[in-house]
Amino acid sequence: MPKSRSERLSHVDAKGAARMVDVEAKPVTPRRAVAEAIIRVRPATLALARGNAIKKGRVFDVARLAGIVAAKRCPELIPLCHPTALTSTRVDVEALGDNRIRVEAEVRALDRTGVEMEALTAAAVAALTVYDMLKAVERGITIERVRLLEKEGGKSGRYARAATGPAPKRKSK
Repeated sequence: MPKSRSERLSHVDAKGAARMVDVEAKPVTPRRAVAEAIIRVRPATLALARGNAIKKGRVFDVARLAGIVAAKRCPELIPLCHPTALTSTRVDVEALGDNRIRVEAEVRALDRTGVEMEALTAAAVAALTVYDMLKAVERGITIERVRLLEKEGGKSGRYARAATGPAPKRKSK
């Protein structure tokens, strides 16, 4: 039975082949997405990162920059992702308690397509950068999750992940 348009995957054509979505007819509108990544480390490892005692440099600063670059380069990493006219990218890296690090990435654009992939890529690459910078002192670091928290704009409108327990406060603009 043929699926309705709303049930079909947008990146798959009628024959099942992968394709880039045609966004030419869509209007340019403000787009925004927020994603997060959570990294679990030993307390001693986090203390080194907080104290800027890692030989590779300032962990949180380097991860922040890596996330920003990743958002800008997203279409080079995700094959069917459109290049977007990013207007703003913010990546925050912060310690949570004594054994977790949280990355939050917010991406904004004026474009025809959303920026969820850019926000998710920024959060993921920042988390991978934290791992890279800390792996010399701890190989068992775990990137526990990367997830979309919010998105705004476009035909589907606003999405906000339902709270699943206490979450750190997000900075608003």
